[in-house]
Amino acid sequence: MISVPAPPSTSPSAPIDEELHALHAWWRAANYLSVGQIYLMDNPLLRRPLEAEHVKPRLLGHWGTTPGLTFLYAHVNRAIRQRSLRSLFVTGPGHGGPGLVAASYLEGTYTETYPAISRDEAGLRRLFTQFSFPGGIPSHVAPETPGSIHEGGELGYSLSHAYGAVFDNPDQLAVTVVGDGEAETGPLATSWHGTAFVNPARDGVVLPILHLNGYKIANPTVLARIGEEELTALMRGYGHEPHLFTAGFDEEDPLEFHRRFAVLLDEVLDRIAEIKAAARAEVEAGREPERPRWPMIVLRTPKGWTGPKEVDGQRTEGSWRSHQVPLTSARDTAEHLAQLEAWMRSYRPEELFDEEGRLCPQIAEASPRGELRMSANPTTNGGTILEPLRLPDFREYAVEVPAPGATLAEPTRVLGTWLRDVIAQNPTTFRLFGPDETASNRLQAVYEVTDKQWNADFVPEDRAEHLARAGRVMEVLSEHQCQGWLEGYLLTGRHGVLSSYEAFIHIVDSMVNQHAKWLKVTNEIEWRRPIASLNYLLSSHVWRQDHNGFSHQDPGFIDHVVNKKAEIVRVYLPPDANTLLSTFDHCLRSRQYVNVVVAGKQPGPSWLSMDEAVLHCTRGLGIWEWAGTESAGEEPDVVLACAGDIPTIETLAAAELLAAQIPELRIRVVNVVDLMRLQEDTEHPHGLSRSAFDGIFGRDVPVVFAYHGYPWLIHRLAYRHDRGSRIHVRGYKEEGTTTTPFDMLMRNDVDRFHLVMDVIDRVGDLATRYAGLRQRMADERTRARAYAYSHGEDLPEIASWQWGDGGDAAAAPADTGGDNA
Repeated sequence: MISVPAPPSTSPSAPIDEELHALHAWWRAANYLSVGQIYLMDNPLLRRPLEAEHVKPRLLGHWGTTPGLTFLYAHVNRAIRQRSLRSLFVTGPGHGGPGLVAASYLEGTYTETYPAISRDEAGLRRLFTQFSFPGGIPSHVAPETPGSIHEGGELGYSLSHAYGAVFDNPDQLAVTVVGDGEAETGPLATSWHGTAFVNPARDGVVLPILHLNGYKIANPTVLARIGEEELTALMRGYGHEPHLFTAGFDEEDPLEFHRRFAVLLDEVLDRIAEIKAAARAEVEAGREPERPRWPMIVLRTPKGWTGPKEVDGQRTEGSWRSHQVPLTSARDTAEHLAQLEAWMRSYRPEELFDEEGRLCPQIAEASPRGELRMSANPTTNGGTILEPLRLPDFREYAVEVPAPGATLAEPTRVLGTWLRDVIAQNPTTFRLFGPDETASNRLQAVYEVTDKQWNADFVPEDRAEHLARAGRVMEVLSEHQCQGWLEGYLLTGRHGVLSSYEAFIHIVDSMVNQHAKWLKVTNEIEWRRPIASLNYLLSSHVWRQDHNGFSHQDPGFIDHVVNKKAEIVRVYLPPDANTLLSTFDHCLRSRQYVNVVVAGKQPGPSWLSMDEAVLHCTRGLGIWEWAGTESAGEEPDVVLACAGDIPTIETLAAAELLAAQIPELRIRVVNVVDLMRLQEDTEHPHGLSRSAFDGIFGRDVPVVFAYHGYPWLIHRLAYRHDRGSRIHVRGYKEEGTTTTPFDMLMRNDVDRFHLVMDVIDRVGDLATRYAGLRQRMADERTRARAYAYSHGEDLPEIASWQWGDGGDAAAAPADTGGDNA
């Protein structure tokens, strides 16, 4: 655990030289292994002169940030051994992959995880060869690396992942290295605000280390080129107490900079221990601790530290030229090969490894033992410590539905009552994340049992607004932080939900990419245990953002997500409150998925009883026999399909109009909850076989499909089933403004009148027989728009429509033999 300071007689603040010699040797070994991974596939210990064939034909990887990472790792290991700290190591500069692989190898975890990478010369050869090599491992701190929860291939999320990892984890320290290139990203700049949310008694500690090595790929970094006063003020403004350290290598006294940094790190850890002890004392006294000023470290090192000073007459160490592979022609030119050999021999491998290639025992002693090793911390393999949620029976929260459409309910408000009790029954393993929208999305029932966690300053009225030092709801107006916190929380063995406006969840498109890739890779790694799914609840959706206008109207996150691997993504469009409850119960029980659930928050009709909803969600889609007019044993003339709550309303209204006006038309209504059911079973685990699809949608029957999002996604999902292009989809086509709800539908041709027109256009000879009805449908659209533009609201018969009202209102008298009879 994070301990209180040791008594003076055993204080770690003055490390002895013997300890520092071992630390320095460990650091040299980590750097040697890092260079070897980038360059070599043979002769791993340089037992004979280095030759071109020992060098990989393709040199891939990144050296520049690596020696700073290994330096920090070595020093944190010293602190862990002295203090028995539970620590994980989050590396923002993911390109330091060779350094973290080297560290886990030196700790022994890598060999325990991958026995073929043995701790001898043969194992070193395999370790070197596999790096950035076909059939091997990536160059980043990837899922394959023991101890990693953060790949860092995309920059900006290290701190938010670290804070997510320490929420509800009071004894966990997350040492988090922030690269100075990464520090220029928007998400990272915002994530410093985590100090305003973490609770010093109930949560763990993030120790940020801002690593300033001065350069990105080809340019200087901003934070490395501003004055110390400005940099210090910036970090203090974020709520930190910065400690600055500049590392340099003194050949006369190589332990000097280690000694200075060890003393500094001990001071920082002592301060953290004091903060934690004071916070615990406050809680024991019945008080909530105030927000402390958390320490952080600013470490300056040369980029490419300990590497070649110059290459081809140009400065390399301390320059952007060391970012990737400093000696790019080591296999092709004698000069670069000689430099590489000199560079590797500068670490004196003969002092680090014995004759068989094993790490010398006194150097191995510099690593912690067992689960105190950062590469073996169980928290970093969250599935091993994951506990199932205690979920209340969602059926007990059901909306009573005596007949289809007879009951109005706000689906997300109903869900909020269930989530309230999920939180109550899982007080340390479940959190609700969102960008200032929990109440807006009608989930405020959760405030009956919890508050919003807030550790910045308070004003008197905050208590009434559910702000508190500890709570299960995490709100910050940054989708990046909500996503990053939730990912860190999930990756370290807990559960959660992210609720957001549909249009703005796009902000995390790239983040969900990275998380889905992580899940895809970990599915292929036996030792990585499954974690809880990443669950999105998207409300305030496109069809009910008429008041906020075009900027708030975008359903395209679904399109983005379905690009990911089929075994990872799930998309659900429950049409009412009961199906939403059933869907979310399933999502919170699932593992290793990205679940996207889109549901409305406005009052809407409930179509299915709870028993019907469970069956419907289990099937993923189904025929609503009560809504159609087909007879048993007969194939329908048309299938009206729908996915999404508002398209479902319009489809049912269209079905009612058609039944009244063309009574001989055999109509089948199909509702889709699980969008992935539209794919073929060879493409997605939830997909339908061709015969099953034809059973639901008919074999050669026209299908008019009203869909929540962009219409081409339905074509893309169902293309293998859509022989003859018989599926016609209506959905959002980027037509929006500030208007009424029904006018939004008409602008995108998803309204009931247009759906009737689509059926007339596509079924048999209806176009000639019912030309008059089609014309009246067009006229109804004109009348509805005129009313909205003059009254500022929709026609009463549209706004208050209920199933069972009948379809005569839009067409009288009823036609019995065709318009032209």
